[in-house]
Amino acid sequence: MFDAGVNLFSHQFDADRQAVIDRATLAGVDAMLLISSDLAETRQNQAECVRQAKMFCTAGVHPHLAIEVSDDWLQQLQYWLQQDKVVAVGECGLDFNRDFSPRQTQIEVFCHQLELAKNADKAVYLHERDAFDTQLAMLKNQKVQKGVAHCFTGNRQQMQAYLDLGLYIGITGWLCDERRHDQLLDALKYLPLDRLLIETDAPYLLPRTLQPKPKSRRNEPMYLPEIARYAAQLTGQSIQSIRQLSWQNSCLLFNLPQDFMP
Repeated sequence: MFDAGVNLFSHQFDADRQAVIDRATLAGVDAMLLISSDLAETRQNQAECVRQAKMFCTAGVHPHLAIEVSDDWLQQLQYWLQQDKVVAVGECGLDFNRDFSPRQTQIEVFCHQLELAKNADKAVYLHERDAFDTQLAMLKNQKVQKGVAHCFTGNRQQMQAYLDLGLYIGITGWLCDERRHDQLLDALKYLPLDRLLIETDAPYLLPRTLQPKPKSRRNEPMYLPEIARYAAQLTGQSIQSIRQLSWQNSCLLFNLPQDFMP
């Protein structure tokens, strides 16, 4: 399996980061995409990916941190996009829910990252909260055709808009949360499986369908099989089919050979 979204350098993993990786391997998670929220985390992720054959990473700036970019951040990001194991730009996008950065600043930083992604022929790794119309307009304006809606939680119409651009859809443990997954359940019925990625977004979004329930509320990549299982149950596919399709889709999107494992 390919976990298409892990926040490996979250402080929640500081005490046992290697053990988290080892548990994931034992659970059948053969590859991971490490998500970067800023250029400092990009540096950490890329260094870890060089050490770990099964890991790849993004490089970019999350909208929450757009206000914190340095004067030379674009030059730095261009550098990281040329480095080994960096396969996507992001996590980037717009977040008008929390507004940790001013909206205009988010828009400007996002716009630059979309331009860099096109120039570098990299996928965009998208974040969006309460900003769908603005984000979609920017994606259309930049003619973005290569990327993933990370941790998609939207409705059928929003999903279709991303699909129409040629994007993939990232499904997380949000799908397993009976308190808030209704519109995602409906959207999933219409998701072509050749556009599906599965991801944990660990340490966030622990699947609530896990049995027995872990004592800790911390999510880990080793729980990716539960997302595959639940997605298979809802779509009428086999678990193996969901795993295989997500692997193939991840390799296609991030420009990796499907037999890249040593």
